[in-house]
Amino acid sequence: MTSKVIPRTETSSPTPIGAAIELRALRKSFRVPGGDVVRAVDGLDLVVAPGEIVAFLGPNGAGKTTTIDMMLGLTEPDSGTVRILGGTPDRAISAGRVSAVLQSGGLLSDLTVAETVELVATLHHRPRPVEEVLTRAGIAEIGARRVGKCSGGQQQRLRFALALLPDPDLIVLDEPTTGMDVEGRREFWHAMRADSRRGRTVLFATHYLDEADAYADRVVLVREGRVVADGTAAEIKNLAAGRTVSATLPHARPVELLAVPGVDDIEVRGDRILLRTRDSDMVARHLLTETTAVDLEITSHNLESAFLTLTSGAH
Repeated sequence: MTSKVIPRTETSSPTPIGAAIELRALRKSFRVPGGDVVRAVDGLDLVVAPGEIVAFLGPNGAGKTTTIDMMLGLTEPDSGTVRILGGTPDRAISAGRVSAVLQSGGLLSDLTVAETVELVATLHHRPRPVEEVLTRAGIAEIGARRVGKCSGGQQQRLRFALALLPDPDLIVLDEPTTGMDVEGRREFWHAMRADSRRGRTVLFATHYLDEADAYADRVVLVREGRVVADGTAAEIKNLAAGRTVSATLPHARPVELLAVPGVDDIEVRGDRILLRTRDSDMVARHLLTETTAVDLEITSHNLESAFLTLTSGAH
């Protein structure tokens, strides 16, 4: 792998005082049918400071869920250390300092939304008022609705309300806005940003890369159980060198275009071609002088293209 990793979480670096999350040399393997062993997490290091909003991204099978499970004490690492808010995950969770919003499970369809929150509130020593968390989660108006009648997005908001009950210092989110509409997603992240300003730490995994780009202070990319890039969204984009040259070129011949010096990859979308290149000037000059291409555009990498570049095995 040739991409430069921003050195925010080197094992030799000191731990910030009062780190919210500290993962050091974390490893976890599983035995699969047939006797083979799959290493889901392979020496992962990550330190998150209080109040940060961190996007934890990677392709399927990269080790994100396994890492989150170890943060929450749901599974034990084979080796390495997990420190959450200065102690073990179990201690932080039992003290109500950590909450999680997961994709599924944990909801009883026959209860109303308000009854669900009231029931879970009895499990906490000093829960926040039910009406307060319902309002902050944006579901106060559906408190009387049965959970089974709620949409997927409304159920995710309910899980968020449950996570807010103990007023945690750290919230871990796994695909938190699944099923929400665009407005619901925007409102959710505005609430998360407001909580972060008050010192709450947020770590989230998502397939909506626009959310990571818009709302995360840091983006951590994971591949094959290791951190391969760690920085702001702008820094991550800069790690994926190159640009995309697009143009309208009917009857384009991909094989011939791939032979043009500087072209790394090509995609054809109808009459539109997209050429990924590290020398956009050379490629643009060729298209304008050697082909009938029109409507030419040159764009830098967005977070999605950087994600694909940095988490693929091809670079």
